[in-house]
Amino acid sequence: MLLYVFCGDSPVRPLAAPSGLGHEDVRTFDLPGLPGRRDLKFLDELPTRFVRGSTPSLEDIAAQPDVAHLGSPQPDPHEVTERVRLIVHGSDAALATIVAKLMRIDALWVQVAFIPLFPDTSPVARNWGLLPDANPEQHLQFALESAVRPTTLIRDDHGQVVLGAAEITGPNGASGEMIGEAIVDSSVLYNYDPQRAQMSAFTHGLRMMPTMGAPGLVAVPLPAPENKKGGWWTRWRRKENIQPPVLEGRALQTGGVDLQVTRDGLAHPRALKSVTFYRHLRDGQFVRN
Repeated sequence: MLLYVFCGDSPVRPLAAPSGLGHEDVRTFDLPGLPGRRDLKFLDELPTRFVRGSTPSLEDIAAQPDVAHLGSPQPDPHEVTERVRLIVHGSDAALATIVAKLMRIDALWVQVAFIPLFPDTSPVARNWGLLPDANPEQHLQFALESAVRPTTLIRDDHGQVVLGAAEITGPNGASGEMIGEAIVDSSVLYNYDPQRAQMSAFTHGLRMMPTMGAPGLVAVPLPAPENKKGGWWTRWRRKENIQPPVLEGRALQTGGVDLQVTRDGLAHPRALKSVTFYRHLRDGQFVRN
């Protein structure tokens, strides 16, 4: 089955309905720019309709004594009656919302392709190696014909996924300071709290991006904003030639004061005291380079 899902409130319009392979069933959906739960109910039937037999549950995987599920991404173990390829034509946030839905219903065996509305500015398009100057028809051809590649999937403790990038800042965003601490696996990436004399050259939050393979994610502190270019902080940083640390790992744990979290361009609706991003136990099956 081929599913073409257009998510758009912009002047961009859906493409003509694509053709499936052979006698493959093709279904199209025209959804809001950021689809909600009701919009995605059509996905609920996929496991019952296409999955055959049984496969180890997430609880079974987590209980395994080895760590094979933390290594290189693998094809999904579910046995299905036919391939199901889902092509999302929309924003990074729309794609992440749909993949999060697949994760919740344990349907990451679905092959997911992406036609970005704005490929030249899309972190997902960059991560997946999609051409920034290709037109929508060329992206559609790639989505239809290219092979699926197992890919690590990063989620958080709020049940959301990140496919392009996430930023964690203080209450004033990247232009202000973030008081808090961030740890990648067991290594400290960020630690700033002037009231506790926990000083750092980097004070404006951090950015996390998924890696396509193991271990799962990479994170780096955000640089100082432009308006501090001539301040003592920047002059001191230049003098010491301080470079931001870049850490890879399976999990990123962050705690702090009124954290603002933005996932794939979509801001969390409220400030948080903590957030943890980590590699999901199942990998995504994504059409990418």
